[in-house]
Amino acid sequence: MNAKAHPLFSYKKHWAHKFGPAPFLPMSREEMDQLGWDSCDVIIVTGDAYVDHPSFGMAVIGRTLEAQGFRVGIIAQPDWNSANDFMKLGKPNLYFGVTAGNMDSMVNRYTSDRKIRSDDAYTAGGMAGKRPDRATLIYTQRCREAFKDVPVVIGGIEASLRRAAQFDYWQEKVRRSVLLDSKADILLYGNAERALVELTHGLAQGKTIEDMRHLRGTAVAAKGVPAGWYQIDSTEVDMPGQITQEPDPYQDTTQTPDCKLNDEPAAEPDAPQAIKFIPRTTKLPRDKTVIRLPSYEQVKSDPVLYSHASRVLHLESNPGNARALIQQHGNRYVWINPPPIPLETPEMDGVFELPYQRVPHPVYGDAKIPAYDMIKFSVNIMRGCFGGCTFCSITEHEGRIIQNRSEQSILKEVEAIRDTTPGFTGTISDLGGPTANMWRLACKDKEIEKNCRKLSCVYPGICENLHTDQMPLVKLYRKARTIPGIKRVLIASGLRYDIAVETPAYVKELVQHHVGGYLKIAPEHTETNALSKMMKPGIGTYDRFKQMFDKYSKEAGKEQYLIPYFIAAHPGTTDEDMMNLALWLKRNGFRADQVQAFLPSPMALATAMWHGGKNPLKRVKRDSEDVVSPKGMKQRRLHKAFLRYHDANNWPLLRQALKDMGRADLIGNGKRHLIPTYQPAGTGNAPEGARRKKTGQKQQVFRTQRTMADRPSTKKPSRRRR
Repeated sequence: MNAKAHPLFSYKKHWAHKFGPAPFLPMSREEMDQLGWDSCDVIIVTGDAYVDHPSFGMAVIGRTLEAQGFRVGIIAQPDWNSANDFMKLGKPNLYFGVTAGNMDSMVNRYTSDRKIRSDDAYTAGGMAGKRPDRATLIYTQRCREAFKDVPVVIGGIEASLRRAAQFDYWQEKVRRSVLLDSKADILLYGNAERALVELTHGLAQGKTIEDMRHLRGTAVAAKGVPAGWYQIDSTEVDMPGQITQEPDPYQDTTQTPDCKLNDEPAAEPDAPQAIKFIPRTTKLPRDKTVIRLPSYEQVKSDPVLYSHASRVLHLESNPGNARALIQQHGNRYVWINPPPIPLETPEMDGVFELPYQRVPHPVYGDAKIPAYDMIKFSVNIMRGCFGGCTFCSITEHEGRIIQNRSEQSILKEVEAIRDTTPGFTGTISDLGGPTANMWRLACKDKEIEKNCRKLSCVYPGICENLHTDQMPLVKLYRKARTIPGIKRVLIASGLRYDIAVETPAYVKELVQHHVGGYLKIAPEHTETNALSKMMKPGIGTYDRFKQMFDKYSKEAGKEQYLIPYFIAAHPGTTDEDMMNLALWLKRNGFRADQVQAFLPSPMALATAMWHGGKNPLKRVKRDSEDVVSPKGMKQRRLHKAFLRYHDANNWPLLRQALKDMGRADLIGNGKRHLIPTYQPAGTGNAPEGARRKKTGQKQQVFRTQRTMADRPSTKKPSRRRR
């Protein structure tokens, strides 16, 4: 596990490079024949429609492997009821690469209330039902049925977030690692270009996956710990009154815990193993140290241990200091290697400058693919996020270290959109990525960055070691909007407003030139109790940003509005928190059109709070801080109702809740009240035709307050929420 990475484009190309790049990666034997191919070296099976664009995973992986000289075919959204579709490109020479797509298949199909979604943005025509639940498992099984002797490599966000035992919201239980459930040969997590290129070249040279089981950014099945490896036992949490000192999985990287060395050959887990205890003063080599997580059986039956395991896993996420992890599942183990080394800027440029067609495969004809329509005029300028929001999966998948493209490469892509993308009218819809404004932001000291074990660089406040100057981004915006043929450059990615306010010139540039009338940001909540469980800044930072937003909008003579997003039913949020948020919304004139309720996605820290009932942002012990989550559907509906306090259909539920909370003083027909006493006809539980009873006073007219959040937006929805 050498921390020095092999440059991505420095490998000797595979012999098949003589065929050159394909116009589109082939999806049929006919296309292969036209290219002169007798077979594919790698076949990618994906749950998304094939769009040859760098915002789509199958295109990035396929084109990256093609640049290495390999012949890559695509099987997109196959019929999973038989193996027939999995055989249509023939037998791959090296392996099947399986991915559920750009989203976890369960998140893609089900809402936070477990209702089936009516559409799928990654499918032609937006049609739902074109991929199975737990697509990684089903696709892998069908690949095995088609060609049982061909290795299967799984990756993508579904595999990435399910690499260890994980809580599954839809089954309300902890599931095994997807690696073992799918019976794949190896799992690649995160942005997997490095591991995939090295793995593919190795297999082409006659190596086996077993020969490459210690590739960074991968997980493999194991029978035990190899000889010569040091083990840190983290299978239990500290118990009250315990005298013996247990190894500390949260230690500073400069310290050395009590550890165990297995100096015997690998053995079955139940077999006795020779153990040597190493003095605490011994400095352990990180590339030969593995942390033993609580087993699948332990975390399945013990929610506290689940929270503990989640914390340990997240603490071992910095490529500069992460150690390998091992987790027992019955008589087998899942071995998780440290995260991949982030791509350098020249490598990022190389990946994004591959010969993408930037349009869907011709097989889809004129059918619209909503996810493509949203990003076809946008440019991805970076990867990663150091925000660490507990409900978000970006950090777990892409890492905390920002991977940047060069200014030259970004501007080159803007010109390519102008010159080649059908339907372009002069407006770039976004220059962004997981966040809008983390491009070129990094730790001031590489050595500090290498040893850091913080879960966030911006919570509870911005780290003093974080470089926050966004003037390079201001210069990029200015250059992009002055390119001939470019009328406007908008910013649609989620904005970290707590970072933005550190560079007022950035806020001014953004507000005066790159906002299409509305800017969506995500404070997520107003109450400290909830925000502390999200690792989000206080609402005071939002107020500071809003002041700057209003000031610069006025200076430019523009009428522009902020649209804040909020989340309901997040772990640690009480009914009182939601009531206070509703009062803030009314006081500030906001009426939420759409409401998002918390969805416990695999691997997220907030999911550990949801299931484990403890706060994994701190050291987890049996008596550590409890986190209560609003799990029942009645309470979740109430929390969403508070966000839509203005919807008359929610008033009966809110009236009863306010009475139960002892806050009936908020029910009335004045400005200081949250909801009125009357019920309009045909709303809530009132029968059709019901009216407010007349009194001796004049009938009060109920007027709809038309606020900025009610107005129809001319801007496409943000790809990411930060």
